[in-house]
Amino acid sequence: MNKILISDSIDVKCKEILEKKGIEVTYLPNITAEEIKKGIGEFNGLIVRSRTQVNNSLLELAKNLSIIGRAGTGCDNIDLNSATRKGILVMNTPGGNTISAAEHTMALMLSLCRHLPQANASMLSGKWERGKYQGAELNDKILGIIGFGKIGKEVALRSISFGMEVICFDPLMSEDSAIKFGVKLVSLDNLFKKSDIISIHVPLTDETKNIISKKNLAKCKKGVKIINCARGELIEDSALLKCLISGQVSGAAIDVFRTEPPNFSDPLLTHPNVVTTPHLGASTQEAQEKVAVQIANQIADYFNGKEIKGAVNGLGIEAINNQDIYPFVKLGEKIGNIYSQLSKNKLEQIDINVCGETLHKFSLLLSISVLKGYLNNKLEETVNLINAPLLAKENGIIINEIKSSSNIDYKNLLSITFHSKDEIRKFDGTVFGNKEIRIVGINNYRIEVNPEGYLLFYTNEDKPGMLSLVSKLLAEKNINIAGLSLGRRGKGEIAITIINIDNKVDKKTLDTISSYQGISNVGYIKL
Repeated sequence: MNKILISDSIDVKCKEILEKKGIEVTYLPNITAEEIKKGIGEFNGLIVRSRTQVNNSLLELAKNLSIIGRAGTGCDNIDLNSATRKGILVMNTPGGNTISAAEHTMALMLSLCRHLPQANASMLSGKWERGKYQGAELNDKILGIIGFGKIGKEVALRSISFGMEVICFDPLMSEDSAIKFGVKLVSLDNLFKKSDIISIHVPLTDETKNIISKKNLAKCKKGVKIINCARGELIEDSALLKCLISGQVSGAAIDVFRTEPPNFSDPLLTHPNVVTTPHLGASTQEAQEKVAVQIANQIADYFNGKEIKGAVNGLGIEAINNQDIYPFVKLGEKIGNIYSQLSKNKLEQIDINVCGETLHKFSLLLSISVLKGYLNNKLEETVNLINAPLLAKENGIIINEIKSSSNIDYKNLLSITFHSKDEIRKFDGTVFGNKEIRIVGINNYRIEVNPEGYLLFYTNEDKPGMLSLVSKLLAEKNINIAGLSLGRRGKGEIAITIINIDNKVDKKTLDTISSYQGISNVGYIKL
């Protein structure tokens, strides 16, 4: 009989379903990390929410563990790499909390506009202050949604029923798709300028961190309202507080924080026009019951040899056990990640050319790895090797898979071409030896780049002094150069330069590089 440990608080239906299907369940929602380590060796499966930290040291002791179930969406508390290397399947319950998060967003929106928390507190203190808490209607207001994934779409549907005009910004969304949902796709700048209320539903990436910033808040209408049920780091707290004090922002509703629990003496939390909740987006009876039932059925199906659903690393287990293919899977992810950071355009199509017989039988896996690398920076939901193709299809991305014989220069080569409305970018990559991942071509420039850490990209006129300008500036900023690759098509033509650096580069430094005569197309990414 298979044995499952449930180490976090979860709806009782999870235990009931598993036991009915012949699985022995130990339910210990308050078990400590040390206690888990002592007993994990006897279990075949582990079910967690967000409290239990499933790290490498725990997995080293899990001698009989074959599956980990996350009753929820995010897997931040699970070391996916370690689990994959040990052949442990990790699955989650995508979509289980979508409705709850969307409804919580609406509750916060109404609370902001009608001052419900403040009015309730006033009544509890024995006051009758009708005039003080005059509110505003949602009807005819413009709601700007940043990030139009599953939760963003559900928020839009509910807001439209209140008579709101909904505009959205999402780099993956096409205008035709937006129209089908009854919303208008706009640029991020226009969203800030036009919205009466702004709600954020994006993942945390380098691009989205502090997206609610001093600069962007200055673009907004005076009196704009801000709602965040996504990630605490999406808001620049000090900028939001200043705008609340000045009246540029009339109110904010926050369900997520940089540190949880937050510092309760923080002036942002105590501001009279701020509504806060303790990360309740998914905290409904229905959502918790839904994910409990979902994860129980998924794990029971796994043990009974039925279809595997919700797997986060299923294909990864196959790949990681094949030392010839695994480095190419990582290469595909890195190329997708690089493009997602360099390009701001709406991606329409990806051509994936797999060269070499070794790679041919894994062409689907390699295609999916590129999608995963690209979508991870673009979507709020968790992207993995299982759901990446569906998410790409939902966002209108066409995938063309091509198999070629060996390249003239390389036995095995992965060539990826990204098509958007305004540009085409091509990346070529291979693996030297067993695991030395390299990008060997960009837009037909022959180069050799180690895709690790911080990378600085730019094109330049092929003439003396170009590199020294940039290297001198980096030295002045105490930024060390770790590697360098130069490529050109012909003497005196436009060349490409890619520099591996050891430190972050701020926007001011990038702007300075862009200002140098003869240098253009400056880009900076973090891998």
